[in-house]
Amino acid sequence: MSGQTIMIKDVPKEDRPRERLLKHGAGHLSNQELLAILLGSGTKEESVITLSNRVLMHFEGLKLLTDATIEELMAIKGIGVAKGVLLLATIELGKRMNQYKPDDKYIIRSPDDGADYIMEEMRSLKQEHFVVLFLNTKNQVIHRQTIFIGSLNASIVHPREVFREAVKRSSASIIVAHNHPSGDPSPSQEDIHVTRRLVESGKMIGIELLDHLIIGDRKFISLKEKGYL
Repeated sequence: MSGQTIMIKDVPKEDRPRERLLKHGAGHLSNQELLAILLGSGTKEESVITLSNRVLMHFEGLKLLTDATIEELMAIKGIGVAKGVLLLATIELGKRMNQYKPDDKYIIRSPDDGADYIMEEMRSLKQEHFVVLFLNTKNQVIHRQTIFIGSLNASIVHPREVFREAVKRSSASIIVAHNHPSGDPSPSQEDIHVTRRLVESGKMIGIELLDHLIIGDRKFISLKEKGYL
């Protein structure tokens, strides 16, 4: 078939993404194959498999694709309004599914439990978000609140703002967390200073700060495990 474009119909049926999904399940498909199913069709010049591969290469994989805009998608040859909207809707649905929490109260028994609870929501944020998890006596999360957005600073992260909600919610303890947009969760001196200030304030009012988690890209650091609490 030299000199001709291989279209999806020219691919053996057992190797087509839809057929492979039906036979083996979605978990056995590559990112390229899953994207090909969403796109549905290619162009006159290339198959949907080739188009999906080109989309992934354009965004350097899935990470940048999660933040794609309709304009960025439509700038790719072969992606029109319909395909672009479908991709954006699928990406947003995936984000919401990752953030979904069941009605049963989530129990935090370890730093890993705390990180698991907020990792997907916080790891890709472009700005620092300072979040507080309010726990009851059984270490169940009874409320979650973003206290502020911006660079961590002791003058901004005032204990009053953190513990006001804790008192209102009758919290037994709290866990605070913030993300590093760089992806590196290594604590700064300001992170450590804020943590120690919150620890002392918590002792005064009887609401313990259990941990301060710093969220990176699929990794985190517990300041309690590092000995700062």
